[in-house]
Amino acid sequence: MQGIEHEIATRLNQTVRSDENVFHKFIDAAGDLAVNLVVAVVILTITWWAAGWASRLVRRLIARVHGGGPPDVTLQGFAGSAARYLVMIVGIIAVLQQLGVQTTSILAVLGAASLAVGLALQGTLSNVAAGVMLLLFRPYRVGDVIEVAGRTGTVRALDLFVTELTTPDNLKVVLPNGKVFGDVIVNTSYHSRRRVDAAIKTDLKRDVSALMAALKERVESNPLVLKDPAPQVELTGMSEAFVEFTVRAWVETADFGAVKADIMLAGRLIADGAEQLPALPAPRAKPAAPKMKRAPSLTERLRSKS
Repeated sequence: MQGIEHEIATRLNQTVRSDENVFHKFIDAAGDLAVNLVVAVVILTITWWAAGWASRLVRRLIARVHGGGPPDVTLQGFAGSAARYLVMIVGIIAVLQQLGVQTTSILAVLGAASLAVGLALQGTLSNVAAGVMLLLFRPYRVGDVIEVAGRTGTVRALDLFVTELTTPDNLKVVLPNGKVFGDVIVNTSYHSRRRVDAAIKTDLKRDVSALMAALKERVESNPLVLKDPAPQVELTGMSEAFVEFTVRAWVETADFGAVKADIMLAGRLIADGAEQLPALPAPRAKPAAPKMKRAPSLTERLRSKS
């Protein structure tokens, strides 16, 4: 009996010791995991801050490259976004490595799954590729008014994935870069001058020559219409019911809408025999050209530091 009791006591002691070892190992593992989680959170926080800092740094460097001239907002936004995403990717890899995931394993998994990821994200990758092509060819810049994919608006941002527009009625429109690059892009603010083509129809009973002369006089007296090239009024269509003539006038791009509206209204009133026409639009005040600040030379910088 004593031998059996001794053996039972020995086994109980071994079991308790093994349980204590397991418990201590669990406590150590939990402590290591907690430390790794804290370090991972710190790395992620630093990564988030560093991504914003890198984006701002790239924007400042691009602005400094332009010297005293205005910086390229489109290039600033695109390069800043690329720098932010690059820092975020590096930080996420560092977090995973801190949590015990080997970087080589990550690269192996990404390499093995590259085909599947490419097929699943082909739309996103095509948007990135289209964004790069838009940045290279520059069909538009931030601040330009464009027509694309059935939408008209002012370009507010060009990112790696999307182009953001603001419509004339103040709506935010976000277009994927792939759709923008694959569609016809009409940049209405690329050139400083535009030609207004306004077609006006009237019946055959009217004195067409007198109407054309009166409308040409109206257009020539408009202060927003450029004198060179001179405005023209041409007969462009005729049928048994009506006659059509078109007014062609060159204007500054910003005055396009006002001049076209005045020509169409005046043409309709003149064709109807109105004796009094609305007042001509006031000339637009042109802002003074900003003085370009010359970037200091290397000699001037050395003298200022001495």
